[in-house]
Amino acid sequence: MTWIAAVARLRERREPGVLVTVATVRGHAPREAGAKLVVGRGETWGSIGGGNVEAVSIDRARELIAAGTAEPELMDFALNDKVTNQHGVQCCGGTVSVLFEPLPVVRAVAVFGVGHVGLELARVLARQDLDLHLIDSRSDVLAEERLGVLADAVARVRVHLTPLLPEEVLAELPRGTHVLIMTHDHAEDAALCDAALRTPHLGSIGLIGSAAKWVRFRKLLAAEGGHDEAAIARIRTPIGLAGITGKEPATIAVSVAADLLRAFEAEGS
Repeated sequence: MTWIAAVARLRERREPGVLVTVATVRGHAPREAGAKLVVGRGETWGSIGGGNVEAVSIDRARELIAAGTAEPELMDFALNDKVTNQHGVQCCGGTVSVLFEPLPVVRAVAVFGVGHVGLELARVLARQDLDLHLIDSRSDVLAEERLGVLADAVARVRVHLTPLLPEEVLAELPRGTHVLIMTHDHAEDAALCDAALRTPHLGSIGLIGSAAKWVRFRKLLAAEGGHDEAAIARIRTPIGLAGITGKEPATIAVSVAADLLRAFEAEGS
């Protein structure tokens, strides 16, 4: 398997890893600069030459994975018999620098409702490195020509057409997915809020709407849904930055996206 395919596999599995690259070589070394090794929690793909260099690099990569480190780092190795090595002697005579680039699990966001605001929000979020799920019960809003504005997305965009029960998608979403509920139908929003509170593996839950809408939803979730106050408090509404009050779809979308990205940064700090 190529290193590119290995990186793609880790992303698909939503597992962290480290891309290990021979950055520089001076003198003789087992591999040339540019040789790559991908390290996961329990597997490796590729090689940077074997021996002590590779064994130590795998150990260090897994330390970075365990620590959740996001910053890359360099490690230098001298390949001679005067160096005390952890995994045996390599006496090629040269020196190598190895670059470690952590491959964290990308965040996932699910937007329920791809109407005017939802599409504008998708356009903003599509410029981020994340898994973006777009869910709607209406086929016309998910039409290929309408979503063509996302053709050059950085994000991996996944489209879900759910004409009957949009809330069923919640169980399929990756662990930690941040959910934004903004459908065209308040009854659908309410059903999604109820289902989201019953889906423990999700990340944050955001609901678009007015204070009056939330008053009705709170009563509904408590009385008919049987959710207690602590559970209901998982839902954040209104969403977006408090200081931005414009009601144009693009304005709301920028506000919601900025608020979400700020939450991402707070998570990582």
